[in-house]
Amino acid sequence: MNTQFVSFTDAVSQPGENGEQDQILLDAYSNTVVNVAKKVSPSVVQIKVSGRNQNASRAPQPGRRPGSSRPGSNDGGSGSGFIISTDGYIITNNHVVAGASSLVVGLPDGRDFDATLIGRDPATDIAVIKIYADGLKAIRFADSKQVQVGQIAIAVGNPYGFQYSLTAGVVSALGRTLRSESGRLIDDVLQTDAALNPGNSGGPLVNSNGDVIGVNTAVILPAQGICFAVSSNLAALVAGKLIIEGRVRRGYLGIAGQLINLTERIKQYNQLSTRTGVLVASVEADGIAGNGELMQGDIIVEFNGHPIATVDDLHRHLTDDTIGRRIQLTILRENRQKGVIVIPGEMN
Repeated sequence: MNTQFVSFTDAVSQPGENGEQDQILLDAYSNTVVNVAKKVSPSVVQIKVSGRNQNASRAPQPGRRPGSSRPGSNDGGSGSGFIISTDGYIITNNHVVAGASSLVVGLPDGRDFDATLIGRDPATDIAVIKIYADGLKAIRFADSKQVQVGQIAIAVGNPYGFQYSLTAGVVSALGRTLRSESGRLIDDVLQTDAALNPGNSGGPLVNSNGDVIGVNTAVILPAQGICFAVSSNLAALVAGKLIIEGRVRRGYLGIAGQLINLTERIKQYNQLSTRTGVLVASVEADGIAGNGELMQGDIIVEFNGHPIATVDDLHRHLTDDTIGRRIQLTILRENRQKGVIVIPGEMN
């Protein structure tokens, strides 16, 4: 049988042509990473921590922190951060600096400076520190809402004390969540396969333009290439509040709540859109929150008209805007809907 090969192009492929094309593509990728390294590295710092007790901080779950470069040490370690203003403000992770009595920032030019803690937010694992130095180069934030799966992601930090190391990969997924030290969920977390190791925590995850798309936060140790970063939009918002107010204010209801499944009959009778709610296990009358209309056994299903299916939903709505305001909760009491008024206090 005669076999004929059909060509779908007029061009004749010459030996070595594909290799040359691959080399051009490789050079383009390499040039991108090299240029990012040159642009970003002057803004990335090493944070040396001392005087911290063993249980001072915990990283977000289910990841494991790449924060301390000396695992198991009970007096300190090191992590990463990046300069966000020429007057010395630096973003890092809360679990890098929590409980430390001394913070020293090492700059790429070899200078060391004592740092002051401006504020930290365990609920998002973001912290801001400040140094007083000249000749600082700030890094810019990108809009993390514009990030797409598959785009280049480059991490710069100080893993295991090896200063200003760079790893590159892609954005693997968007919209992940992590459980923070405070028990709240960190929303809009980026997943990347750019390798992170102990000491990378608090360093920037940047795009191909060298702008920050996330703050490297956690890894899953048994896995390969599953790393997480707090989105740049959330980090910038929290950092701004820490710089201006020294803290992030959040609402507090003074209750202990837990997830409860609703029967189909209860759901249909009350015309609910969710299959679960938040059972009020106890009410704490501590005077911080106005919760006198709530009773043990109530099931919260709406917050100011927004459906509530989990405790995390409730946390998301308890922002600083709700503190001191009259908020209507829709609850189920004896399986029937009822509206009650609460006044969230400020969480300590």
